[in-house]
Amino acid sequence: MAEIAYNNIVIGDNLPAFIIAEIGINHNGDLELAKKMIKAAKEAGCDAVKFQKRNPESCVPRSQWDVERDTPWGRLSYIAYRHKMEFDFEQFAEINDYCKSLDIVWFASCWDNSSVDFIEAFNPPMYKAASASLTDIALLSKMQATAKPLIISTGMSTMEDIEDAVEKLDKRNLCIAHSTSAYPCPLEELNLKMIHVLKAKYPDIPIGYSGHETGLSTTVSARVLGACFIERHFTLDRAMWGSDQSASVEPVGMQRLVRDIRAFEKAIGDGRKKIYDSELSSMKKLRRFPSKNPMIK
Repeated sequence: MAEIAYNNIVIGDNLPAFIIAEIGINHNGDLELAKKMIKAAKEAGCDAVKFQKRNPESCVPRSQWDVERDTPWGRLSYIAYRHKMEFDFEQFAEINDYCKSLDIVWFASCWDNSSVDFIEAFNPPMYKAASASLTDIALLSKMQATAKPLIISTGMSTMEDIEDAVEKLDKRNLCIAHSTSAYPCPLEELNLKMIHVLKAKYPDIPIGYSGHETGLSTTVSARVLGACFIERHFTLDRAMWGSDQSASVEPVGMQRLVRDIRAFEKAIGDGRKKIYDSELSSMKKLRRFPSKNPMIK
């Protein structure tokens, strides 16, 4: 069975799903908003929250730096906007302390090498690579060099892209998230059968799901299909400004999602047919002929 463990975190088959609220950049550069989101994710029953970290100069093409756009801070150049969206060291230190006070895990998707060094200063328990980074083997390897588990997301990728990444990485500390990089994603493009495909191809690697669809039922279905970790983008209000808000889950929705995943995990059972104690009174009243089990009177 696929399983990875680091400190107190264990992700794998036959375990409760590890549920991640992807705060990402939905905080819009507002630390107090980020804290409210962390608290709401904890109250919803999530196991972790995830942020994103970029060095804008490394991640934004030079041709886009001076392109102006409308933002919550007025009309800014794109590079200035990207800096407004990034938390600095002191802000992440406050996030780190706040998550510890609430006893919830936090980690980040790092989009460049310097961001790995930045986040590693907080000793996160794991890393995630965004789908856009799947083919950046040097970046994936740098995250794995920390000896922390790495989740790779597989949106906007071919099967050959996935195979190449897995071939070049340490499989012993790797998780794979099936994903489709559309925001929000049309239902007919979720392709949830890929969870079975990935589990069959990589039986020793935990396979999960990172969803960007609207609604909750398909995410629960991903868990039913065997995803052992689940990630959904999270927001306090889907109407807030930001490119990821409309594909995100609000607090009440996240509570329902966690509730339904945990209900499935209680209900799935072990596949061995048995007569439960709760059935005995009905059996005595309703069954006319004895059971094939001689122990049942």
